[in-house]
Amino acid sequence: MTSEWLVKEAEQLLPQLIHIRRELHRFPELSMQEYETTRKVRAYLEEQGIRILPIDLPVGVLAEIEGSGPGPTIALRADLDALPVKEETGLPYASTIDGRMHACGHDFHTAAVLGSAILLQRSSEQFHGRVRLIFQPSEEKGTGALAMIKAGALDGVQAIFGMHNKPELPVGTIGLSPGALMASVDGFRLKVTGKGGHAAIPERAIDPIVAASAIVGALQTAVSRSISPFDRAVVSVCSFRSGSTWNVIPDDAILEGTIRTFSPAIRERLPQLIEQISNGIASAYGAVAELKWHTGIPGVHNDPAMVQRVRQAAEALQLSIVEAAPSTGGEDFAYYQTQVPGCFIWMGTSGTEEWHHPKFTLNEEALAPAASLFALTAMHTLNSLGEHILANKK
Repeated sequence: MTSEWLVKEAEQLLPQLIHIRRELHRFPELSMQEYETTRKVRAYLEEQGIRILPIDLPVGVLAEIEGSGPGPTIALRADLDALPVKEETGLPYASTIDGRMHACGHDFHTAAVLGSAILLQRSSEQFHGRVRLIFQPSEEKGTGALAMIKAGALDGVQAIFGMHNKPELPVGTIGLSPGALMASVDGFRLKVTGKGGHAAIPERAIDPIVAASAIVGALQTAVSRSISPFDRAVVSVCSFRSGSTWNVIPDDAILEGTIRTFSPAIRERLPQLIEQISNGIASAYGAVAELKWHTGIPGVHNDPAMVQRVRQAAEALQLSIVEAAPSTGGEDFAYYQTQVPGCFIWMGTSGTEEWHHPKFTLNEEALAPAASLFALTAMHTLNSLGEHILANKK
């Protein structure tokens, strides 16, 4: 089978994949509520004769395509959930559910991987081993990958591949690079306790708002003056809550925020650094700071060998390849990569808006190259891993 055959088949599939994507787009479902989406994905797979694997989860789908002989198992992953965003695109297939929208393109990911599945099913005689299809719920909440792993999605899997649409890249272009691609995501809650009192007599109080405000400013130096400029990190205070009326100094103030970094070492260091800054500033004002840390998802880190597999497939399909620009956004695909080697790529979609925007759109022509790329990547990887296994046995 040639790459030309794959391209031709993917182009012929395009109207069907567009129909699937639009059907999913019209009926978006939020994280861990993807019941109808799950049903539809199962139905699409069953129509193609693709085996559904049992899974002890109310949402999400596992399926598998058998090659023509025994061999390794690799996985392709897509995400199912939408966002609590009111769609403003005005498209004829816009969301029919008020306040919900596929504003991050997960409907595109799902349709593209379904396309890869159809191509692989039609060409199963061309590879040995198995392709596991993972359609996971709850990526937006960062809990779906762990749930799928716990349910056995990676059992026996030796490599995994995934993607995210990239609006600023044109259709036919992919962003690809080894190493860090997306940041780890952690959160914090900081309680600053002072002493309440009358706003007209501030000298008899310890104002937590003044102390917390100073902490907000000082936290900006956690990166700019304590982290090397070669180690990228972001500290953002996103919520500041204190007081209930205009003439009373409150007892406390609550700050909440997020930390993003590409370095595991910096990620480990930042909680202590933030606590040190907060305690020092609070103490200077006579207040007390209490930090609660919320560990989130790790960073997406691409395995160089798996990057090479994608590169080979993309070159064979004559796709344009650019260096992937790292993003401080998070992706729970990272959890799979803590278990097996994997590669996550940017798939160009010539979009009009960035992720999560109410007018987010993409060019559906990108479904064809996405489907063919992941199908060919799967076959190349299975053949390469199989040869490696045979060589080791000899």
